[in-house]
Amino acid sequence: MDDFKLGVNTPVDQGCSPLIYPKTQIKSYGLMGTIKNIVILSSIVLVLVLVLVFVIGFVQYNNYIGIKNENIKKRANLIAVTFDKNKLKNAINTMSTNNQPQALTPFSCIYSAHVPELLQKLNCSLAITTYQAGKIVFISALNENKIVQLPRTFDKPMGITQDHKKDKLALACKDEVIVFSNSKDLAKHYPRSPDKYDSLYMPRLTYHTGTLDIHDLNFGQNNELYGVNTLFSSIVKIDDDYNFIPVWQPKFIDSVVAEDRCHLNGMAMLDGKPKYVTAFGQGNSFQSWRDNVTTGGVIIDVETDEIIIDGLAMPHTPRIFNGKLYTLLSATGELIKVDKKNGTYEVIVKLDGFVRGMDLYQNYLFIGLSKLRENSSTFAKLNLKANEAGIMIVHLPTGSIAGKITYQTSLDEIYDVHVLPGKRRPNIMNTIRPDYKEGVTTPDSTYWAIKK
Repeated sequence: MDDFKLGVNTPVDQGCSPLIYPKTQIKSYGLMGTIKNIVILSSIVLVLVLVLVFVIGFVQYNNYIGIKNENIKKRANLIAVTFDKNKLKNAINTMSTNNQPQALTPFSCIYSAHVPELLQKLNCSLAITTYQAGKIVFISALNENKIVQLPRTFDKPMGITQDHKKDKLALACKDEVIVFSNSKDLAKHYPRSPDKYDSLYMPRLTYHTGTLDIHDLNFGQNNELYGVNTLFSSIVKIDDDYNFIPVWQPKFIDSVVAEDRCHLNGMAMLDGKPKYVTAFGQGNSFQSWRDNVTTGGVIIDVETDEIIIDGLAMPHTPRIFNGKLYTLLSATGELIKVDKKNGTYEVIVKLDGFVRGMDLYQNYLFIGLSKLRENSSTFAKLNLKANEAGIMIVHLPTGSIAGKITYQTSLDEIYDVHVLPGKRRPNIMNTIRPDYKEGVTTPDSTYWAIKK
């Protein structure tokens, strides 16, 4: 601005001096006077032109400055907007990072919205065994909208059974069978969570059976304990005299030896005795069932030794519900009802999964779903969609799906499913942790040891 003032004001100051002459001094005296007048007039015009040029130049400069300032403002605004966009982008990136899916916890699952409400209305909990994950899992309704789980570690848990009169559980594991007794008083005063559980199954007796690959397990008459000894192709009793006592084997098995000849696996009880069993084949040699695993399955009547139906696809979990015999065909994902007289069956429902393990309570059938085992030559023979593990709930009278629980982590295979009637929040202790030693019961009292 200083250069502008000096450059314009200096010539204007110099050219304005003729304008101050008195008007009387401008006179015409002949030719010389005329020339003099012309020079004076020319000077005045020049001064006026210079003033006009100055005014026009000043206006244009101000316009230029205004435009320049406006451009500077626009650039400033643009920078500000760019800065805000960068801040927004960074904020979004931060939010995206913070909102990344969190790592799922062990045994995370999703379930149908009405499953918690159903468990509450039925007033029960579920117990499932998974030898793949080495757990027994209790599933209960926390409220009408949410379920809660209690996983407990055991060594390859398989069949689970309950003595309802004495409120006992028995669990077949890798090389032992553990019997548990419920104590409501110990549950109420459980030191880790008082007044949280309504039942607590404490280990009371362990049968050291050795590695027998026991599948199904059931309490029978007079508190007898029956198991399907798959390795020795027989039904056995478990007691404190021997590792096992064979009580029956299929008529096509000529000796009780550790060869898993027919993959005997499931057992249905009737009046406290084994009534029907399932097997994958009728061979009498080492693991001969593998040759025709998808078509060689049978159901056998234990009392008559007769095969009532054959040609089944990996049958598991025979059960008698309301006087009818039901079985799961694992290789086809089907629940079937068997016509024992005609040797036929009716498909009640077909599910997407390797079905195994089921229990019925008040018309609702809880069925275990397993994924197909990777890198298994046996499972590779199955033409079955089985990429989920969990529980399917079927309304048995109509065959309709009533709900589903699907595991997202930890659990890929389920062996057995058992309903715990009247148990809203059960607990169970294993013998791996020392906690079970701190609970003491007598016929009249219960105690928890207090550490000092």
